[in-house]
Amino acid sequence: MSQVHNESLRDDVLAELDLDPRIDARQIGVTAEDGVVTLTGSVASFAEKWAAEEAAKRVKGVKAVAERLDVDLPAMHVRDDTDIAHEVTNAIAWNVTLPSDIRAVVEDGHVTLEGTVDWYYQRERAAETVRNLRGVRGVTNYIALRPRISPENVEATIKRAFHRQAQLDADRIDVRVTGGRVILSGNVHGWFERSEAVQAAWSVPGVTEVDNKLALV
Repeated sequence: MSQVHNESLRDDVLAELDLDPRIDARQIGVTAEDGVVTLTGSVASFAEKWAAEEAAKRVKGVKAVAERLDVDLPAMHVRDDTDIAHEVTNAIAWNVTLPSDIRAVVEDGHVTLEGTVDWYYQRERAAETVRNLRGVRGVTNYIALRPRISPENVEATIKRAFHRQAQLDADRIDVRVTGGRVILSGNVHGWFERSEAVQAAWSVPGVTEVDNKLALV
């Protein structure tokens, strides 16, 4: 990719960051080389850090994101681990979509989530709930999924889901299933289509892991 293309991609990412109201783009530096975008600088919360990474992925031409953002909490948002742990426990308990047996460990503002849930959306909802809390500097999600149906049914259900979705070119995506592990391979046209394929795979009961080997073209 030429220097002109690298600069154009960098400018597109900067514009996308600036457009997102959750992000203070003035504090973020962007470089681009051969489709790989690097984000540097500081943000005021882990939620902003996550939003910046997602914004970069949305830009056409981005193949990978190297995220090197530091979370620099404002003084009013700094909290000790005990306070954060109580807040995490309460936030999960008050969320009617989440089971009560999700556990959290907090160390230096970094929250690790553990436990078992039935659905992928519950796993993601738990992380979303926690990353938006004050004082949180990072989230590691170790929540596991319970296997529910046979591998043959999983594969067939995923393929039907792909064919139903207008955003996906199902014929370009190969699906293999081993136990609850799904392997996606083939070519997609961008991060959005790649993300939609992964989300569709995770939405099927019985899926406990998605190995995303989809290539961007």
